[in-house]
Amino acid sequence: MPFVVVEMWEGRTVEQKRRLVKAITNAMVEEAACKPDHLHVVIHETPKDSWGRGGVLGIDMVEDKK
Repeated sequence: MPFVVVEMWEGRTVEQKRRLVKAITNAMVEEAACKPDHLHVVIHETPKDSWGRGGVLGIDMVEDKK
C-alpha cells in the first residue's frame, strides 16, 4: 500500500489539491509502478504561524514571487 504524505502551508483551493493528488498519482503509477487504486495521498496543511524554517516563523517570512 503506497502512501504519500504532502506537508505544506495551508491556503490551496480544493481544485489545486485535486490536481496535486492527480499529478502525484500519475507520477507514482509511471515512475514507481504503483496501482492507482492502492495509492493513498494525504495532504497535511499547516498554518504559517505553526511552521518555521531557519529560525523564522512562516508568517514572518518574506515571499519571493519571482
